[in-house]
Amino acid sequence: MIRTERRLRLSKWLIACILCFIWGNSLLPGSLSGAFSDWVKDMLATVLPGEVPGVTTGGGLLRKIAHFSEFAALGAVLCWRFGMLEKKKILALVYGFGVACVDETIQVFVPDRGPGLKDVAIDTCGAAAGIAVLLLGYTIRKHIKQSKEKTL
Repeated sequence: MIRTERRLRLSKWLIACILCFIWGNSLLPGSLSGAFSDWVKDMLATVLPGEVPGVTTGGGLLRKIAHFSEFAALGAVLCWRFGMLEKKKILALVYGFGVACVDETIQVFVPDRGPGLKDVAIDTCGAAAGIAVLLLGYTIRKHIKQSKEKTL
């Protein structure tokens, strides 16, 4: 029980950190957000060989990948938490969608930023992907554990 309590506490802190990261980036004015994206793009251009269309040549695809990735992390941690609480894992996707809606709403009030339905869809798909990866990993782990028990 103590182990589960520690995991619940850890999941709560991970969710809080991810939310601070997501919403903190949404609070950045468009010029600052664009400058950060350009910095990441330039850094990737020095690491990746040649030009990678959309990533090292432009910032649009890179920003969408970042949205997808941060929400995938959120989805995975939400699913992990709901699994420990023995709640329906579909709630993780509902919460991911809610966070995406809040994220885009924040951008209404930030200079040079604006909301986008496409971003909500990308964010929600990212959360779904994080959930799917976590559940797939759990299923594989469970299968391996059962196979080992059968051989003993």
